[in-house]
Amino acid sequence: MPVAADIAVSRAPRNDLSDAKLLRLMAAAAAAIAGWFVLRPWLPEAWRIPGSPALYLAGVAGVALLLVPAAFAFVKRGGLTRDPVRWFNAHVVCSTIGMVLIAIHSGGYLRRAPALLLLALLALAVLGTWARVRGSRRMAATFASRAPAFAVPDAATRERLKALISAKRKLLADLDPQAKEGTFSVTLPHWWRSPRAAWAYQRLAREEAWLLGTRRTIGASQAWWRPLHMALAWIFVLGVVIHVVTVTFFAGYVADGGPITWWHLTAW
Repeated sequence: MPVAADIAVSRAPRNDLSDAKLLRLMAAAAAAIAGWFVLRPWLPEAWRIPGSPALYLAGVAGVALLLVPAAFAFVKRGGLTRDPVRWFNAHVVCSTIGMVLIAIHSGGYLRRAPALLLLALLALAVLGTWARVRGSRRMAATFASRAPAFAVPDAATRERLKALISAKRKLLADLDPQAKEGTFSVTLPHWWRSPRAAWAYQRLAREEAWLLGTRRTIGASQAWWRPLHMALAWIFVLGVVIHVVTVTFFAGYVADGGPITWWHLTAW
């Protein structure tokens, strides 16, 4: 029987972020970024020069806030939270504020390579907003409708599918003996405990989906928005790592002969 705490959690309001609130938040962020660029010529010099202490701290604060979406992905995939809705809300709010701070950190110099990070953030925000406001409705309609019948595979494909399912069940005995192959998905704890088995299972699951034509049964937007969202997120993470390394260890190169006004370790 569920304990009292479980019952209380199940009856508690979800406090989900509504579409209207999300759109207002995005509109406020867009207005803040546009307003900053409009007012930039009249701002103090410290807020117009990339690398100034003020803009450096804005970038640090922005990146710190953008760690929250990374933490959200970690706790969600790892099953480490009983309240994913609050984590989702935090991921949206913190990433939006972080995006504004990164825009300010750019100093308005959008013709340099680090400006691509801001473009990646803007693309992530647009794609995430679309997925929540429009994509979620399409996915709900898909789940509520009768899926089109799969094409009957030929004999060779059926044999390959049988072999795939058999291999998945063998791997599942090591990954999670209590799970069922038809509903199992790899999570972070599985990657942590058995990375090779998790990788092999994930590869087999992708091949199975490709043989069945799973993505072809829904629209391209539903099938590919999340892979694109994840790709943009990884591009941003890689770009931030490169940017942090260069400004910290190659400050002389970044400054290009000018003054180095930010905290750094070496001025190569």
